[in-house]
Amino acid sequence: MSTATLPRIVSVQTDLLQDELQDELRHIRDLVFIRDLLRERGETSTELREYDTVIKEARAQLAESAKRASARYATAA
Repeated sequence: MSTATLPRIVSVQTDLLQDELQDELRHIRDLVFIRDLLRERGETSTELREYDTVIKEARAQLAESAKRASARYATAA
C-alpha cells in the first residue's frame, strides 16, 4: 500500500515521522561536522570524546525513532 492510498491522517503522521527522522539525522551530521572541525583545529581529546558520546546518543535516539516510525507505518498499512 502506498502512502497515496493511506487515509489522510496516517499520511500526515507518516510525513511528521519522516520530518522527525530527517531532523535527527541532520543533527547528527552537524555534530560530526563540528567534531571534525574541532579535531582539525587541535581540540583536546577530552572535548572530542564528549562529542563522540553525544553523537553516539543521538544515533541511538535516531535508531529508536526509526523503529517507532517503522512500527507505526506497518500498522497503518
